[in-house]
This record gives sequence, C-alpha cells and structure tokens, in this order.
Amino acid sequence: MNTLRTWGPIGLAGLLIAISFAADTPWLMIVAAAITGWPIAVSAIEALKVKMVSIDLLVVVAAVGAMFIANYWESAAVTFLFALGKALERATLSRTRAALSDLVAAAPDQATVLRDGEPVTVETWELEPGDVVLVRNGEQIPVDGRVITGQGGVDEATITGESMPAEKHDGSQVFAGTWLRSGLLRVEAERIGADSTLATIIHRVEEAQDDKAKTQTFMEKFSKYYTPGIIVGALLAGLITRDLELALTLLVIGCPGALVISIPVSIVAGIGRSAKDGILIKGGEYLESAARVDTLVVDKTGTLTSGNPVLTDVLPLAAGWDEREIVRFAASAETGSEHPLAEAIIAGAAARGVDIVHVDHADPVTGKGIRAVVSGQMVTVGTADLMDDSPDPAPLLALNERGRTAMFVGVDGRTVGVIGVADTVRPEAKRAVAALAARGIEVVMATGDAKRVAANVGAELGIAQVRAELLPEDKLELVRELQSQGRTVAMLGDGVNDTPALALADVGVAMGAAGSPAAIETADIALMADRLDRLPHALDLARRTVRTMRVNITIALVTVALLVAGVFAGGVTMALGMLVHEASVLVVIAIAMLLLRPTYREEPLVRPAETADPDPALA
Repeated sequence: MNTLRTWGPIGLAGLLIAISFAADTPWLMIVAAAITGWPIAVSAIEALKVKMVSIDLLVVVAAVGAMFIANYWESAAVTFLFALGKALERATLSRTRAALSDLVAAAPDQATVLRDGEPVTVETWELEPGDVVLVRNGEQIPVDGRVITGQGGVDEATITGESMPAEKHDGSQVFAGTWLRSGLLRVEAERIGADSTLATIIHRVEEAQDDKAKTQTFMEKFSKYYTPGIIVGALLAGLITRDLELALTLLVIGCPGALVISIPVSIVAGIGRSAKDGILIKGGEYLESAARVDTLVVDKTGTLTSGNPVLTDVLPLAAGWDEREIVRFAASAETGSEHPLAEAIIAGAAARGVDIVHVDHADPVTGKGIRAVVSGQMVTVGTADLMDDSPDPAPLLALNERGRTAMFVGVDGRTVGVIGVADTVRPEAKRAVAALAARGIEVVMATGDAKRVAANVGAELGIAQVRAELLPEDKLELVRELQSQGRTVAMLGDGVNDTPALALADVGVAMGAAGSPAAIETADIALMADRLDRLPHALDLARRTVRTMRVNITIALVTVALLVAGVFAGGVTMALGMLVHEASVLVVIAIAMLLLRPTYREEPLVRPAETADPDPALA
C-alpha cells in the first residue's frame, strides 16, 4: 500500500506528461504538475508552520512561477523530477538501513521449552528466566542463556560477526537470534525478549543511525540559512535582470538536496556496515572521532593477553626426570591449593594428558609456595627458599626475565625441575598491533602489571611505548597527557578499573561485548567478538565513512556551482537544472551505499602451543 501511495502519483504524472507531448495538450502538464506538486506543497507548508524554509518551498515557488509565465512543461518537469528523486532517495536510504532490518528479522518468534520434561512449542514472549529451552540441529536459539547439557556448533554471525560456528558445551553462553548448526542443546534462559543481547544491539543500532555527526549538525545549520539565501538571491537576480524565468531557474538549481542528504546517508551506511561486521558504533559523532584516532591506549590483561594464566614452561633440572613427571607431581600438589596459579598448572597437566593424584591436604607457605604428600612422596612447589637443597636461582630468574611466574618443583627434598606460568598473548594481538601501526596509529600499553612482565609483552607484540605499574588514576592521567599533545586518543580496556580513562578518551572501546549489554550501552565502539583484530577494521570503516562524507559534500557543492554558472552562461533550464540536481542526489546516495559492501575478511586464529620451547639459556 505504501509503495502504491508513493509511486502511483509519480507514475500517473509521468504518463500524463508523455501524453501531453504526444497530443500537444498543455492542460495535461498542469494536471501532472498538480499531482506531483501537491504533496510537495503540503510538506512546504508544514515546514513553514515550524518556521523553517525548506527545499520543498523552493520547488513550489518555482513550479507556480513557471505556471504564471505559461511555461507548463517546466512546471510539470520540476515537480515530477523532484518527486521522483525524493521517492528514489527514500528507497535507497531504506536499503542502507538493511543491517537493522536483518537484525530485527533475526529475532526468533517461537521456542521449544521443556515443561514437566516434555517439549512444548510456545511464543518467545511466553518464556521466563529459568525456563529450559530445547534447541535442535538447524533451529534458532530463542534466548540468551547457558547450556545445561549438550554440545554443538552455533552460528553467531548475527551477534559477533564471526564467520565460523562457535563450539558450545556445558556452561557455554549462547545468544538469542543465533543458529545451532550441529548437535543438540538444552539451554537455561537468562535474558528474554527486550532484555536479550540481540534486542540491545537492535536498540543501539537504531539510536546510532539517527545520531548526528558534528559535520551533519553544521550542514543542517548551514542549510537553515542557505535556503532563504537562495530565495533572496533569486529575487535579486530577477529584479536586476528583469528575467523571471532566470530567477525561477536559480531557485530550482539552488536546492541543497544533495548537500543535506550527503552526511546522514553516509552515517547510516557506515554504521549499518559496521553492525553487520559485529562492530557497534554509538553514532555519527563517535564515528567521526574514530576516524581521527592516532593513538590507542590499551590495557594488557584481557585485551592484549587472554587474561587466563597457562602453564608455559617445564624445565627438568635433575637427571632421570622428564617434563611429564615434573608436571604430574606439581599439578598433584596444587590440587590442594586455592592459589590462582594452581588452576593453570592443573589445566596444563590435563592438556598434556598427564594423570594426576588429587591430594586431600596441602600445606601452603605464605609467599613461598606449597607442600603436599603425593603418592607417599613429599612434593614442594615454590621459591628457592622452600626447597631443601637450596637450588641455583638462575633458571627461575631467567624465566622471570621472560615475564613468567616461575616455581621450583622438589620431590623428597631434591629439586627436580622448574615450571613457568604466564598470561599468554592473544593469537591475533601481534597482527592487530602491526595493522594499527600500518595505519599510523601508535599503540601505548597501559597496565598495572610489573614493568618486567609488561616489557616482555610489549617486546613480543612490537609495542614501543609501555607504561607499567599504573593505578586507574594513572591511566586517566596518561590519556590526559596524550590529549594535551594534540592527539586523538582511543582507549581499549576491560571497562572496570579502566572506566575513568575510557570516559576521558576521545573514543572508548569495549571488546567482547556480546553478552554484556552494559558494555554495549556505555562504549563508544563495541567489538562484539572477543577479537582484537576487529579494531583496525572498525577504525578503517570510520575513516572510509568520513572520506565518503567529504566526497559527497564536494559533489553537492560543485554541482550547484556549475549549474549556477550554466544559468548565467545560458543553456540551463529549470527542467535541466532539476534533472542534474536530482542526479547529484542519487550519485551521492550511490557513493554512500558503497560503504555497505563487505570489505572485512577475518583471518583464522592460530592458537599458540600449550607449551613453549624452553629458552636455550635455561638448558
């Protein structure tokens, strides 16, 4: 119905104009002008009611003036072309909002819920938190929740932009709107409907696409004075030249349509493309800021590194002892410990396929390590002071120098080896840092960790500027210091202890925001996937969008200037001016729509090996 209401009058007017030409009946031109001109006149009157001189008013004045001088063809052509251009503009602009409509379409309508152990199909609005939802192979997940039982591969492209299915198992988090591509899952519902991550993203994209960039706000203010200026200029030109047709032509070609549409269509397209790539940008203002970023301040733990320590090094120090035996005794002793690194050592043993013994009791020694009896043997894990034979501290110190937390392992009073635990660098971190550097963006690491650990991570990733042992207020001062140097600073952090710095930075970035509605709402840019290499793409997209805005503004201004010159030089009529004007509008929109093309190809992550080769210097 809306399509018929929009295109019906335009099609009828076009038919009447064609018949008028063929039959030489000018009154049909008048009818055609009235059909397409009436909605334009209504729009102009509505704008005048709120004291705004709109583009529509220029067209109405020009069309009525053309009628007054009996130039019926010009009147019909101007109103027809303007109405056609507006309809095409609305149609193409709606296409740029495709990312939002795709997200809305992704929201599931029904779910299979277990009631008294039996599967029952219900509408998603009937679900409640705590319900157990059954999801079969090929079905859509209807809620945000956690897997109770089952395993399978889930396509999370609608949420994170990830191209490969994510493997889910007991305890894994899943999101509404994603698809189970293999397996069978039972999911306990946590967030439903408007509370789900998908709904939060839809709301965020809606707001972002309507948010105005500073350039757009300026252009709207400019147009507010530009349009009345065109009327005054056309009036003066008519009075000076005593040529009414010249004045009316100036009114038509002075329409700032392409100028007005050039910014919002670019912003909508850029934000829509980023949403499809799993990147949420808060709005036009932040998109412009992101395009100017030349410095990235990034926290280490959880961003450059995984945030989860792993067993990285195992070095035998005694004859007859191999890595597996050392790991078996160390991990068995640590089963009786609550120390944060104990889990890493135990997980390292499991990854190596080493069988361990769970001890019932262990004696932790504050600041030094732990003792426990494993299979009748006394095992000690900790510093040199805890070992009975006072081992040479050099191997331990060498690991410390490489950023490891190192511990000796002793069995029955004899030191048999040394193990190292570290928070490993993300597999994509080095690639991301290099990509940022290639774009002229300096990466500054800001961390509360010790200088030695931070320096090792910085050296591994190629980050020259490393600030270590910083408190949250120190990170805030660092951002302020960089901004005082004239830099545009983006801050990437975990959003907790980094909140002050994130708020002060020109652009605050949250990573791995899927499943965290709070991060989506507060961050200026939210990377839905837990992938650092999405950030260079996000900044690239911002730069492309701003570049597109500038190109479109240039096209709009040059078109008006050439038309004005053509009017005074002769040869540019009202109809031709409106045709060129509407063509420039469509060109501007077409250029903006190029932003919708997918340009991001995500490289697969290459996970590091569970163990690192020991430094030859330690052997």
